[in-house]
Amino acid sequence: MVEIPTQIPRRLSGPSVWSLGAIVIALLAIAPILAVIWIALAPLLQGGDNIWPHLWATTLPRYLANTLWLMAGVGLLTAAMGTGAAWIVTRYRFPGDRWLDYLLLLPLAIPAYVGAYSLVDFLEYAGPVQTGLRHLMGWTSARDYWFPQIRSLGAAVLVLSAALYPYVYLLARAAFREQAGASEEVAMSLGVGAFGRFRRVGLPLARPAIAAGVAVVMMETVNDFGTVDYFAVQTLTTGIFSTWLESNNAGGAAQIASVILTLVVALVLIEKLSRRRSRHYNAARGHRPVRPVILQGRAGWLACALCCLPVLLGFVLPSTVILGHALDNAGAWADPALGRALLHTLTVGGIAALLTVLAAVFLVYGVRLSGRRLPRLLMPLTTIGYAAPGAVLGVGILIPLAQVDHALADTVEAVTGRNIGLILTGSAFAMILAYSVRFFAIAQGAADAAFGRVSPSLPMAARSLGRSRGQVLRAVHFPLIRGTLASALLLVFVDCVKELPATLLLRPFNYDTLATRVHDQASLENIGDAAPAAILVILVGLAAVALLARANRS
Repeated sequence: MVEIPTQIPRRLSGPSVWSLGAIVIALLAIAPILAVIWIALAPLLQGGDNIWPHLWATTLPRYLANTLWLMAGVGLLTAAMGTGAAWIVTRYRFPGDRWLDYLLLLPLAIPAYVGAYSLVDFLEYAGPVQTGLRHLMGWTSARDYWFPQIRSLGAAVLVLSAALYPYVYLLARAAFREQAGASEEVAMSLGVGAFGRFRRVGLPLARPAIAAGVAVVMMETVNDFGTVDYFAVQTLTTGIFSTWLESNNAGGAAQIASVILTLVVALVLIEKLSRRRSRHYNAARGHRPVRPVILQGRAGWLACALCCLPVLLGFVLPSTVILGHALDNAGAWADPALGRALLHTLTVGGIAALLTVLAAVFLVYGVRLSGRRLPRLLMPLTTIGYAAPGAVLGVGILIPLAQVDHALADTVEAVTGRNIGLILTGSAFAMILAYSVRFFAIAQGAADAAFGRVSPSLPMAARSLGRSRGQVLRAVHFPLIRGTLASALLLVFVDCVKELPATLLLRPFNYDTLATRVHDQASLENIGDAAPAAILVILVGLAAVALLARANRS
């Protein structure tokens, strides 16, 4: 059998435009992370204002402890919720199981900060729960009864877990479905019960997938700002905002951001090491899947209730509360500020999604064409932006970009005598750059997978007919991969719409998006005016969930 080469050999001695372009794109994606590290280390290396001792003596231990507790709580709870729901859905048949297989994905459409606003509105003193209790029990004031503290670390863990468990559920469900039925049958023949089969057979085989899902959840937890800020939980991310915006100390913010980067890198390394040590293989090529057990009566309804609980907490409760406020405040829909926020969101998110996907296609295609080592080494590093929180990217983008902006304005004024102002940081450019870096991994992964499915013989035939590399990309690859790229475009756009920390740091003055409008109004305890923008964000998120459910259809 003749082996078909996977790439077109280079005939030029120097680097091609595609190779150079791929390197430039990769460096742009990595630059904000390198900038954060440099800004954090600069006071130590150059003898400047080093506030590390002050941070360690005052706020940093509290920020770090709260962040670690939050990560641990959310990681454990999402592992339990996602893994348990995936096991029930894949191993049993019960009323509503086919619907729940997809309904369990719905909380992905609800940003965690929207869930936080809804939970507080539902459980606060004037909310329906406490009002109903007082009416039912005859209580007249809060002194007559005890109610748990709503704005607390525990509530933040609950809200984030309800919003993020689908990451664990998706990976655990896929892992459970890929397991061979023979293992379950052997365990059953030895008299092992349902819980024993889960603990001894199912869970060990699915552990790498569950660990990967929990790692993603913890990264998203570190990235969160809206939830912890609303619940008054001081984490490393809120520390960046307070140190930079309130104390006007950009260096201190960068040093806190470097601590977050250390945590993220540690999570990535732990996740990869756990997968390296745990490897399981199916012995047979055509292994039989596990045959689900049919649950009837109380057992079936109990399984249905257990799977409904995360959906109720993560989707039904927040969407119902927000929808009720949106309907009660119909006039808020006509607010011109909402229209401007919607226009800004569509514009910035659309431009960022388009540029991100185009850059990812250029990068992947350039790396595949190039036989050089540097582009191939740089391409995996471009995905680190997805692991880095938005607040960290905000620090790494805004500080260097502001210096470039001032230098550019001074140069133009010196040459032409005209003051052009701050073009880069005074516009939405910084937001678009942050979105592109933050979600580049989504587009790059989709583009790489799409190019990998194209047979190498097709572009080779086109090249033999005299087509240039650009013509091959346009005429051969694009028609075959445009469906995948369209999906990547939608996913990146949805993430741009929901992104809050980077938007808060990088938006120009008086430039609201839907996410910042929700946050600003909710921070003023004005849920009614925040509701229409939140509904629009949820609707955009539902489009991505529908696409995800279609892609994961069994």
